[in-house]
Amino acid sequence: MNHIEIKSGIEQMDIVAIHHFLSHDSYWAKGISFELVKASLENSFCMGAFLDGRQVGFGRVITDYHTFGWLADVYVLPEYRGRGISKEMMRFMTEQPWVGKLRRLMLNTLDAHELYRGYGFNNLTNPVMLMEVYRPDVHLAKSSS
Repeated sequence: MNHIEIKSGIEQMDIVAIHHFLSHDSYWAKGISFELVKASLENSFCMGAFLDGRQVGFGRVITDYHTFGWLADVYVLPEYRGRGISKEMMRFMTEQPWVGKLRRLMLNTLDAHELYRGYGFNNLTNPVMLMEVYRPDVHLAKSSS
């Protein structure tokens, strides 16, 4: 396999490709608008996996860089899975100096629990303490402006 390069910063990301994956192929953001994806990236720490200049993976951390982070929108394109790319992205993210200082780093996953356990993620210590407002289809709502 050719060398995977991990880059960070929205200016390095292929937002069109990220939007395409999220809106068409993800189980969590089908139908999301380009504008919403772009705005979410602008307000996150973004990282991407690149092979021969093509973005083949992505993930972002929504964070204040000091106390809390939420890992989101992590994916590797299907044809590149099983090559350790997600592990390279996780290693890159966890090596950021600010990540080690966060009091809490969280995520949602349907099927990658073992991957994330390898980077220190565990089941909730006290799930009764957490609450949420859950609007799974809010990204599909049309703007009223």
